[in-house]
Amino acid sequence: MTNDCLATITAEHKRYGSTLALDGLDLEVRRGELLALLGPNGAGKTTAISLMLGLQQPDSGSVTLFGHAPHDIKARRNIGVMMQEAALAEELRVREQIDLAASYYSKPLTPDAVLHMTQTKAIAGRAYGKLSGGQKRQAQFAVAVCGRPKLLFLDEPTVGLDVNARAAMWETLRQLVNDGVSIVLTTHYIEEAEALSDRVAVIAKGKLIASGTVSEMRSLIARKRISCTTALPVEEIQRWGGVESVTRDREQLHITANNADAIVRRLVAADKNFQNLEVLRAGLADAFTELTQEVMQ
Repeated sequence: MTNDCLATITAEHKRYGSTLALDGLDLEVRRGELLALLGPNGAGKTTAISLMLGLQQPDSGSVTLFGHAPHDIKARRNIGVMMQEAALAEELRVREQIDLAASYYSKPLTPDAVLHMTQTKAIAGRAYGKLSGGQKRQAQFAVAVCGRPKLLFLDEPTVGLDVNARAAMWETLRQLVNDGVSIVLTTHYIEEAEALSDRVAVIAKGKLIASGTVSEMRSLIARKRISCTTALPVEEIQRWGGVESVTRDREQLHITANNADAIVRRLVAADKNFQNLEVLRAGLADAFTELTQEVMQ
């Protein structure tokens, strides 16, 4: 493992009975990046995180965390964790939860620093069991960061959060990365991965099927979306080469095409009065959908 790689999974296989959760998965987490793990339900994302944390053992393959076995205390003191399913003491207040978790680390943040960083001062004095679902996620996040982790694992962290709480968590994640913390994020919100990640890894059927920056992932998809106002009939445009789909929303026409430049030139030639042209490249959601459909078929 290089100095720039904090965690690795190599040729990992994991089976639960007849279900193959991971099928030769290779994955690495690099220093100072937010890595978004994307994949359909049951793709193996949570299993991969559990193996990196030492919560489970692989059937074959290897896992390292800071160059050590995942259960090594030297490695574990450098991580913070927020899993999708978490259970904290119902009777303890949020500040007390942070205090308790911080006691396991050698140089933790103070509770006040954690509450400020995670924007959770408003719930600091409330018992965990009395919090709403979204507030519990905020408290779990505060506990996850209290030990000054070098590597932070977040499994669906913004599920249940309202718009303001979600924006606050995004702000904190960006600041953590700016401060040099590496983050592994699993999320079903594609726009979240698109907004936050330095690198994306797409997993399907327990395998890594693609990885790269958001721009690199977008580039895997050749098609673009064209919107314009035109009198041309939908049926005519559908017959043009390179056009995948055409829909009309009142006066606005929406075209999905794999050769946008050629389609725009043809629109200009066919309708001198067309206007309100907008061409959008494929987004991360398009790339994710196409990549996973190919594997899941």
